[in-house]
Amino acid sequence: MRHFHAHRTTGRARPTVLPARAHRRRRGLSAALCAVVAVPLVALSYTSATAAEPAAEPAPLAAADFRGVNWAMPGDNFTDGPVVPEGLSEADSYDTVKAKAAVVYDQFESSIGANTVRLPINFDSYPGTAWGDAYAGAVDAATENGFNVIISMWEGAASNGRIDDMQHFNTMWDAVVDRWGSDSRVYFEPMNEPHGYSAGDWADIAAAWIADRPSVPRDRVFVSGHGYNGDVTYVCDDSRLDGTYLSLHLYAFQFAEMSYDEWVDTFDARIGDCGSRTVLDEFGAPLDDGRNYNDTDSGDNFVRYIRAATDTVRSHDMGAVYWPALGGKHTHRPDYDWYSLYAIEGSGTDLTLTLRNDSIVDRLHHAWATGS
Repeated sequence: MRHFHAHRTTGRARPTVLPARAHRRRRGLSAALCAVVAVPLVALSYTSATAAEPAAEPAPLAAADFRGVNWAMPGDNFTDGPVVPEGLSEADSYDTVKAKAAVVYDQFESSIGANTVRLPINFDSYPGTAWGDAYAGAVDAATENGFNVIISMWEGAASNGRIDDMQHFNTMWDAVVDRWGSDSRVYFEPMNEPHGYSAGDWADIAAAWIADRPSVPRDRVFVSGHGYNGDVTYVCDDSRLDGTYLSLHLYAFQFAEMSYDEWVDTFDARIGDCGSRTVLDEFGAPLDDGRNYNDTDSGDNFVRYIRAATDTVRSHDMGAVYWPALGGKHTHRPDYDWYSLYAIEGSGTDLTLTLRNDSIVDRLHHAWATGS
């Protein structure tokens, strides 16, 4: 395993980013269970406090520019309290969070070449809340050091795929947009895995979010696919959502075992012709048990899945954000997520990240077109 330890130097310039060619909830359910019954919606639209002049015409979308990882909370991001990514503490101040995050991002970049981090928020973790004011340091550290940030909202511990409180949802997003709306490196994903809504009802909510915040450029918005973000074709075809990025999630545990070709077909069917708009911003597999994700002849379903996922990202000019770098569920291991890219050691800002599997890095580089 490779070890990376970073002590940042004030004012150090970041290396040039290679040009582009360019939660997840683990359930042992089949993809068919992702479909839900349409339900009535309330308070879909309102007059946002952040409403301003309409945003400028967006530039052409380039999903392949997003090459990154998720930074999650131990145990996953579905919580009724503050969402605190691994390595941070609710007791940390803004300055401490920012300093810790800078060390973490430095190692994300130096070890795998990441340029994007996806961060969770919830009703206890946005600017104006006690933890949210400190947690803002994680966003600011990223953008100040050249990272893109995808901010995504997780619901509470009930995790029923629905917004817990629409008024609070809008208040939260107004505060987030007010804080980072002018920062071109910050992107907004209104809801993670909206599986409690039908495809049409979810598209209505996403369209209302956009309409209520005309100051936000469309190319700064990530619209989740319906269900568990598992299919982007419906939202891609909705003209109200034109110009936005699309978020796709697919995991091996959601399906029966498949051949490599069947995995490719599964991805293709859920992407359609929307690849240039789509970021696979959650996908992952076990990394702590020696699997070789470079093995083209593997009989392991996880290996076939990862190879199909990364080949699909590359062939469709998509972006890819691995789940998770840190944090995540402790279902299979008591102290960490066996999908997690890194083990973390140390305290304060003296943090060391250790890669759990080298072959997954090769596959990420392949997906990102930064490797063979």
